[in-house]
Amino acid sequence: MKKRTQLFLFGAVCSAFVAMGQQAAWQQAAKYQMDVNMDVKKHQFTGKQRLEYTNNSPDTLKKVYYHLYFNAFQPGSMMDVRSRTIADPDKRVGDRISKLQPHEIGYQKVQSLTLNGQPVTFSVMETVMKVPLDQQPIAPGATVVFEMEFEGQVPVQIRRSGRNNVEEIDYSMAQWYPKMAEYDKDGWHPDFYVGREFYGVWSDFDVKITIDKSYVLAGTGYLQNAEEIGYGYQTGAQPNHKKKKTLTWHFVAPQVHDFMWAADPDYNHYKLQVPDGPMLHFFYTKTANTEAWEQLPEYAVKFFKLMESLVGKYPYEQYSVIQGGDGGMEYPMATLVRGNGKFEGFFGLFVHEAVHSWYYGLLGFHEGKYPWMDEGFTSYVENEVVAALLRKDMDKAHQGNYGNYFYLVDQNKEEPLTTHADHYNENRTYGINSYSKGGIFLHQLRYIVGEEVFWTGMQQFFEQFKYRHPDPHDFIRVFERLSDMELDWYMDYWVGTTKHIDYAVDTVIQNGNKATINLQRVGLMPMPVDVFVKFTNGEVRGYTIPLAMMFQAKNDESLAPQTPWRWTHPTYTLEVEGPAPVEAVVIDNYGFMADINQGNNAWKK
Repeated sequence: MKKRTQLFLFGAVCSAFVAMGQQAAWQQAAKYQMDVNMDVKKHQFTGKQRLEYTNNSPDTLKKVYYHLYFNAFQPGSMMDVRSRTIADPDKRVGDRISKLQPHEIGYQKVQSLTLNGQPVTFSVMETVMKVPLDQQPIAPGATVVFEMEFEGQVPVQIRRSGRNNVEEIDYSMAQWYPKMAEYDKDGWHPDFYVGREFYGVWSDFDVKITIDKSYVLAGTGYLQNAEEIGYGYQTGAQPNHKKKKTLTWHFVAPQVHDFMWAADPDYNHYKLQVPDGPMLHFFYTKTANTEAWEQLPEYAVKFFKLMESLVGKYPYEQYSVIQGGDGGMEYPMATLVRGNGKFEGFFGLFVHEAVHSWYYGLLGFHEGKYPWMDEGFTSYVENEVVAALLRKDMDKAHQGNYGNYFYLVDQNKEEPLTTHADHYNENRTYGINSYSKGGIFLHQLRYIVGEEVFWTGMQQFFEQFKYRHPDPHDFIRVFERLSDMELDWYMDYWVGTTKHIDYAVDTVIQNGNKATINLQRVGLMPMPVDVFVKFTNGEVRGYTIPLAMMFQAKNDESLAPQTPWRWTHPTYTLEVEGPAPVEAVVIDNYGFMADINQGNNAWKK
């Protein structure tokens, strides 16, 4: 519809901000300094880490936790066993970890650790290191310094991280360093690395990586010494490194919650400036689809401009798209993507990972607890953006999400969205729940509150909660304030249960130009209902029936508000009087609701 397309482009950022939620009241903070030496013959590295950690919580911390993610890539690990015992293993993992030889596994080993100069003890359980602080607890408001020496081995590429992947990229260095776990209002989150995604402290990074001089590096952060190492040197002869075997790359990244880098001797590098936006960097090798990579920069500029109008401005000065060889995976200020494939699919992959920069990168949802927010919100905006930039039918942008959800319902394998990402019974259920049902959550919310409120709310939510790890309650409160509706019922049903939506036009009784339309709620999940009535003279009128527990109907000039429908009542009577007899009645004409039986949504004379 033309109106929906116009409202999709609605981008004026409202000046009124919502009040901060509880989670936004404080955030932990960290500053990492790391000096790393990479041995490219052994695929091993050593490092020193200085971590300045500020406890902004009201609690005294008597312990801290670190993540040691590379330890997952060892036979017998939780990731390995889970992959070999789940009903539908990720084909990229399968039983590959169980077959790794000692020189192929990943590991992270902490050699020493001090707190404010004093040695502290620690214990490691696979991918998590626990550090008791009974003698040196961290008081509220205190800043302390942890200093560490560590070493690691880069695993053969299995998932996200690793070396020598199928596209022959030498190193995709994600989750590669000992990383402080996050502490928030719900306490510590030392999740084991079983397969899903990540949650971290907002941090400043200062990282030096020493590696064989033949390598080109890309990743999170701003390169500080480009001219010194001869990378991107534009003003004269390249520095003479003939006598050197290694070069040290120095990166700085402010206010991010992770640091990723990749390295390969054969990276081609191209960059393009977004007007009044970030500098875009593209790194790929001869194994990539060069034609697709050459098309991408122009579309990437359009993407960043559209995202600014749609959700909010990207705040960093740089973004890098890096061939990594394992699907796609988002990281702060950068993404790793596979380099092959036709342009449309490749562009869709880029858009998905780049949209994550707003949700994973800047809002920083807890991806274990709320994967449906991280992946669902990202997938939803991805669908909108791809449809707009590739000139597709906007009204069909989200059909795939609905098809996936209906498949899951038919298979009777649903689980509530409250399920932790690692604890789904099947990978398929996790995927459809997180990506598709999470996306439908937004599309139905758009239906409930109306177009203008929805896009204004998406912008306000981003502006208010970036860098603050918001949760679902923070999100829904933004829309309650904007719409003047009560919306907790919607989150309770759609997120907390597996009850289904099913509404029906039961009977239509005519008396001249008057009609009594009897509607029925067949499913167990209540929703507001938009009803469209076509009269025999061709005129169509729309009516919106809010739920009583919303206490407010949406503001839509094309729909006449009706008496609220109480969720306890399975039926509702709509009385209409038109210019002629009723010819047809349709519930939810544009298909916003995930109604599992759309065959009973219409009546025709």
